[in-house]
Amino acid sequence: MKKYILDFVVRHNEKLGGRFGLLKLTPANGSQLPEIAAGQFVQVSVDGSKTTFLRRPISINFVDKVTNELWLLIRNAGNGTEHLLSSKPGDVLNMVMPLGNGFPVEDATGRVLLVGGGVGTAPLLYLGKILRDNGLDVNYLIGARTKDELLMIDNLKEYGTVYISTDDGSAGDPGLVTQNKVWDEKWDRIYCCGPAPMMKGVARNARKSSTQCFVSLENMMACGVGACLCCVERTTKGNVCVCTEGPVFEINQLTWQD
Repeated sequence: MKKYILDFVVRHNEKLGGRFGLLKLTPANGSQLPEIAAGQFVQVSVDGSKTTFLRRPISINFVDKVTNELWLLIRNAGNGTEHLLSSKPGDVLNMVMPLGNGFPVEDATGRVLLVGGGVGTAPLLYLGKILRDNGLDVNYLIGARTKDELLMIDNLKEYGTVYISTDDGSAGDPGLVTQNKVWDEKWDRIYCCGPAPMMKGVARNARKSSTQCFVSLENMMACGVGACLCCVERTTKGNVCVCTEGPVFEINQLTWQD
């Protein structure tokens, strides 16, 4: 898939719960958005920051072809993301995109479960739309520490049934996502993105039920093109750069130990 370096204009900056925000952007030159797969990411330049020199990798949250908008769900994790979340409508952000390999969807059938935790919810919104448009039965399982940290639940409900787990039991099932009652049901495929411990737990559940499962890794990235080697992951084929070979992997490609 062709890569681009493009300027985007911020149309909306919506403050979400906790440390999260949602930027909605459109190409500054008025062109149509390029082809983008669910699960790909962008590298955003943090211009104007005195402390951030490298681009920041951000998952693509949604692609709205009607409004020609690209959505980025961002967690304030430091100076770089804090600077991005301070963007105002009309500000211009430069991006390298779309990067990485997205979730495989062409051969998906039946009932699918999309599992997300924290900012790992981000790529699942666009993925759910694509799967629903392909005629699949889309179901989400979203986890958070408390109900106040649940992200974009109303948006997710537009494309599938939403199940919730919170650590403190303030919404949905109490406990971890891996303990939710949805694991008693049969799924044809599982997609997952979130903290590594959560993804490893989802992978264990998938193996127990012999369900094909794809996870999107959140390794630290600096360049996004496989040059810096910050994001190397050990796989069954050896060490690979997550930014170029992933971020999406089938769980049997990984050397995670139960």
